[in-house]
Amino acid sequence: MTLTDRILSQLPGDVLGGLRKADNLWQSLKEDSIPIPTVVKESQQPLVGVDWDVIVCGGTLGILIATAIARMGWRVALIERGILRGRDQEWNISRQELATFLELNLLSESELQQAIATEYNPARISFLGGKEHWVKDVLNIGIDPVFLLDTLKSKFLQFGGQLLENTPFQGAVVHPDGVTVNIGSPILDLGFESNNPTSLKTRLLIDAMGHFSPIVQQARQGKKPDGVCLVVGTCAQGFPENDTGDLLVSFTPIQNQCQYFWEAFPARDGRTTYLFSYMDADRKRSSLADLFEDYLRLLPQYQNVQLEQLQFQRALFGFFPSYRQSPLKMPWHRILPVGDSSGAQSPLSFGGFGAMVRHLKRLVSGIDEALRSDELSKNALALLQPYQPNLAVTWLFQRAMSVAIDRQVDPDRINQLLAAVFLEMEQLGDAVLKPFLQDVVQFPALSQTLWQTQISHPALVVKIIPQVGLIALLDWLVHYFNLGAYSALYQLGKAIEPWVKNLPPVPQYYCHRWIDAWKYGSGGDYSN
Repeated sequence: MTLTDRILSQLPGDVLGGLRKADNLWQSLKEDSIPIPTVVKESQQPLVGVDWDVIVCGGTLGILIATAIARMGWRVALIERGILRGRDQEWNISRQELATFLELNLLSESELQQAIATEYNPARISFLGGKEHWVKDVLNIGIDPVFLLDTLKSKFLQFGGQLLENTPFQGAVVHPDGVTVNIGSPILDLGFESNNPTSLKTRLLIDAMGHFSPIVQQARQGKKPDGVCLVVGTCAQGFPENDTGDLLVSFTPIQNQCQYFWEAFPARDGRTTYLFSYMDADRKRSSLADLFEDYLRLLPQYQNVQLEQLQFQRALFGFFPSYRQSPLKMPWHRILPVGDSSGAQSPLSFGGFGAMVRHLKRLVSGIDEALRSDELSKNALALLQPYQPNLAVTWLFQRAMSVAIDRQVDPDRINQLLAAVFLEMEQLGDAVLKPFLQDVVQFPALSQTLWQTQISHPALVVKIIPQVGLIALLDWLVHYFNLGAYSALYQLGKAIEPWVKNLPPVPQYYCHRWIDAWKYGSGGDYSN
């Protein structure tokens, strides 16, 4: 029996079965054997009337956007294949990002405070052989997903939304004037008359079903991800008392063609620790079970504790694919991917809650304008998930933090590079360091960091070029210069924004989308 089998078999539920299921999916992805579904079809027959303005598929994070849209008066239905309930493990986020819930009137001040399960300071960044760095107020808030989703669920219903739980999405037919959404037999009454109770008609379908949404799988046509982040971890009790967290820690050299990174956060019922690594989807890559075995083997050294002292509460594991061609552009009208379905996160982040909250105001405002102006074509909706150079430039960082399966690299190179880069960022101050730690890259901060690193550590910079490849470097330069251009364009956008408000609905929709693209694409949405 492996260490993983012994530990996970002690947890309630079929955790080992869940790990094997995730590993089978990971293996299928590596082998290019995941079947491509056909869940979206097109018809030239008009619907002549719809039941809803918006249907959101995927409730866990879809409830955020569904509640905000319903609050604006639109007819919204939310489809969830199971029961809409948050997980037990907290979602970590920074406090300033939580202001979104107040600005959209989704939560009151007291409700937001009640949603905060944990709060800690400071957090550590550390690499083998380098200096430790400590920062405050970065991903230091743990949100209780159960309370948050229960509260939003109640408000969604108060705003007139229709929640269909235990209702799986089965397919969609796109018509010139709407979308027919086919669903499994729901437990709840639909609340309206229909000759076909297993289908709904809507003006706009929003896909919030995540990385492995069948709609996304069909749109991508089996394309292999360009990068993957494998993650395993646990929440356990019995650690030495520690009120600090870890944002990015590495204490081992490259092994198994992987650089291992760690995170740790205080939790209500213990301490959560993660091990993650960036890689491609080569067939030879390790399984999640193998990574979990390394996690348990290294955890005592990482947290200065013996496994026998720990009482494990739950296990966490998964993998997060990322694509260079992101955000995803839908090939159909009237379908909009959001959150992980859209791929609108950098290859360095796991996506999920933080990425959804970051873009929530932009998406809600844009969807409202799209509905009002009836700009629901695929080209119009693509502007709601625009190219963002501040995310595109991070592909080079992901490549620098990973090792190709067939390439020999100095075992300490990644640690040395990251230690040098973070040393320069710390010296440049919080205005440079903190945005990067929250997955926001800005042109001035990036330029200063690169210049300082090149001056202080020229040998390291030269060594990293063969590792990332010349083509990847040239591609990165395009995104880097675009980041600078977007930074300048955003200043222009702020200047013309008052004038845009006086335009008719259709040109106003397009101008606002361009301004949003410049703002978010330059990291202009970040605030301290």
